Amino acid sequence: MRLDHLLEQQRARILTDQLQEKAASVGQKTHSGDSFDKILQKQLEGAQKLSFTKHAQMRMSERNINLTERHLERLDQAVKKAGQKGVKDTLILMDQMAFIVSVINNTVVTAINGDDIEGNVFTNIDGAVVV
Repeated sequence: MRLDHLLEQQRARILTDQLQEKAASVGQKTHSGDSFDKILQKQLEGAQKLSFTKHAQMRMSERNINLTERHLERLDQAVKKAGQKGVKDTLILMDQMAFIVSVINNTVVTAINGDDIEGNVFTNIDGAVVV
């Protein structure tokens, strides 16, 4: 029985050593010179940028919707607010413009402006943000 106990301790030591080696390697540099943490952070930041579907781009072009950098920042903040509340698909109203956004995909699905907003029925959304 004592031999079983010793073998169990040896296995535990080996597993502990393996875990410590893996934990130490997490902070090591990759072949590009950046640490894994930095690469992951860059990827997450890139994934957080708002994108526009081809349909949304076409609608914006047809309707002469031109967004400034400030508009994009406000739109991005509105999407983040919706996401914090658990909204999946949101209507964002901003400066006489309306955007339907897939919060999960961080993607603008369509855009409407001016008089086209009034009297319109927005479906397949589970939340709205007014900025």
